[in-house]
Amino acid sequence: MAEIHIIIVTYNAMKWAERCFTSLRKSSVPVKCFVIDNGSVDGTQDYIKNNFPEVDFTQSQTNLGFGKANNIGIEKAYKNGADFFYLMNQDAWLYEDSMAKMLEAYDSHPDQQEIGIISPIHIDGTEQYLDIFLDQYIAKNYEKTRMISDLYFQTLKSWYEINFVNAAHWLLPRKTIETVGGFNPYFFHYGEDDEYVNRVHFHQMKVILVPGSRVVHDGVQLLHKIDYTKYEDVRIEINAMNPNLPDSLQLEKKALKQSMLKNLITGNITNYKKLSEKYRKISSNSKKLTSFRNQVMQKGTTFLNLS
Repeated sequence: MAEIHIIIVTYNAMKWAERCFTSLRKSSVPVKCFVIDNGSVDGTQDYIKNNFPEVDFTQSQTNLGFGKANNIGIEKAYKNGADFFYLMNQDAWLYEDSMAKMLEAYDSHPDQQEIGIISPIHIDGTEQYLDIFLDQYIAKNYEKTRMISDLYFQTLKSWYEINFVNAAHWLLPRKTIETVGGFNPYFFHYGEDDEYVNRVHFHQMKVILVPGSRVVHDGVQLLHKIDYTKYEDVRIEINAMNPNLPDSLQLEKKALKQSMLKNLITGNITNYKKLSEKYRKISSNSKKLTSFRNQVMQKGTTFLNLS
C-alpha cells in the first residue's frame, strides 16, 4: 500500500484542530501526519500533542511562513519514505473516502509520470457550496476542462486537467518532489503556490482535479481576500521568476517603468510612489530573483535539504 504522508503547517489552529486531525484518523486510507508549528500562542501545540499523539510534531522557533515550514515537513516525509505528500491547510479537513478517491484517479491515469499535482474538489466551511476560488479556477479553464458542461449532462470524468488550484489540498506524487522540489523560500505567505505551479508546468507536468474526491477548506470566501496592508503584493516577483517566460525579470521591470510613467503623467502620485518603491526593490533583488529563477529551471529537489 502506498505511503501517504500529510503535512500541515499550523499557526493558531485551535478553531479547526479537532475536525482537521480527527478527519485524518477516519481516512479509509491510512495516513501519517507531520505538523510544523509556526509559533502558535493559542494552545495549538499542547492540544495536538495531548489529543493526537500519533502526529509527528515539529516546533519552529520562529514563524517561517507557509512555504519554508512546508519544506521541513516535505523533507521529513521524504526521508520517511513517503510515496505521496499531501499538503493540507490547518483550516481544512478530509472525508473518509477523500484520499481513496484521489488515489483511484491517479491509478487510472494513462500517464502517471506527467501528474504533478492532484487536487480534490474544495468545499467551503459550510459544506454546502464549492469553495469560491475553486469556482473561479474551473471557470477560467472552461476551454480545457469542459467540466461544467459534463456536470450538466451528468458525464463527469474521473479527472480533469486544470491550470491552477491553490495549495489548501495538494496531493503530490514522489516524482513531483524529485522533479520540481519544494517551495521557493523567497515567499513568506501567499504567492508560493502560484510560483510552484509555474514550475510544475515548466517541467512538463500537469495539475489534475478529481471530481469524485471532496474535501473541506474553511477559508475566507472572498476573491480579493489578501490584505495588502499586511502582506506584500508579490505578483511581480512571481512573474519575474517564472521559468516559462523568457527574459521575465527584464519584462517586469520594463512594465513597472511604463506604469510609473503613466501614473506620473496622469498625476496619480500615490500609485507612482508605490510603483517606484516596488521598482527599487525588484532592482536591488535582481541577483536573488535571477538566482532563484535559475534554480527552479533545474530538475531536482530544489530548495530541499534531503542529505
